[in-house]
Amino acid sequence: MGQPPKITREDLERTAAALAGHAERTPLVESAELSRRFGVPVRVKCEFLQPVGAFKQRGAYTAIARLTPEQRARGIITYSSGNHGQAVAYVAKEFGARAVIVVNDTAPAIKIEGMRRHGAEIVLVSRKDRERRAHALIDREGLVLVAPYDNVDVVMGQGTCALEILQDQPETGTIITPIGGGGMLAGTCAAVAAIKPEVAVYGVEPALSPKLTAALAAGHPVPFDPVETLADGLVPTATGEITLAYIAPVIRQAITLTEDEIAAGVRFLYRSMGLKVEPSGATPVAALIAGKIAPSGPVACVLTGGNMDPAVFRRLVGSVG
Repeated sequence: MGQPPKITREDLERTAAALAGHAERTPLVESAELSRRFGVPVRVKCEFLQPVGAFKQRGAYTAIARLTPEQRARGIITYSSGNHGQAVAYVAKEFGARAVIVVNDTAPAIKIEGMRRHGAEIVLVSRKDRERRAHALIDREGLVLVAPYDNVDVVMGQGTCALEILQDQPETGTIITPIGGGGMLAGTCAAVAAIKPEVAVYGVEPALSPKLTAALAAGHPVPFDPVETLADGLVPTATGEITLAYIAPVIRQAITLTEDEIAAGVRFLYRSMGLKVEPSGATPVAALIAGKIAPSGPVACVLTGGNMDPAVFRRLVGSVG
């Protein structure tokens, strides 16, 4: 496939204006402890405060709003490990459209329940079969796909998060974001390229599924078999082709984290800031406290989601005295 279109600051500003009233402009909050530790301001972008508990609201709304009424009338389908599915269900309901979500049967119950609560039809399959089943349903029922990350409108919607960071704190020198399929990281890279190219961008992924690390080395997406990891939102079968095209020219480094390092990020955010962030969303802070990133200038960590099984949260955090 060819190079996707360049995303400009004007594109992002127009997209952000359309999101007003449909997604939150989330706060950017300083961590006093991390700022002391690193000697520069370290802030967290609280995307877990979106209506569906994750940043996916931005991309889902942008993509669905840009469909024609005729396309929305056919019904919308996606495949998801949870947060994108919740966002698509939420936005489809807003437009009065049918939503079908193909979900891996290992997804956290809290995420599946969220999709059902917003009126989606759920199709449970193995993680490996999600995309194949979605395309079979598209062929059979004429549904319209809103892909979880490999979609320019989704990337543009996610890019409004970095736009807000750079508007609220123009001196930001480092942005750290999780990476699964790459929608948020691609949007971040596109925004940085358009607004402040000197910002250092890092992507963080589980060591059990280092898709971005492999893709950057190979120059193309590299498929991985499904794995079980605390960071359940960061394990699609591969990084997207569209997302990689935005990421590769901009990213400073892909960072991998062990399961223990990911868990430490969840604990730190709760114990130091009182924030309940799911493991996938906690990875940017986890990378910092693991000593895997040396920040240049003020830092923004994108905390992408907060939809975590309560039992997993209790197991990771334990007693908080």
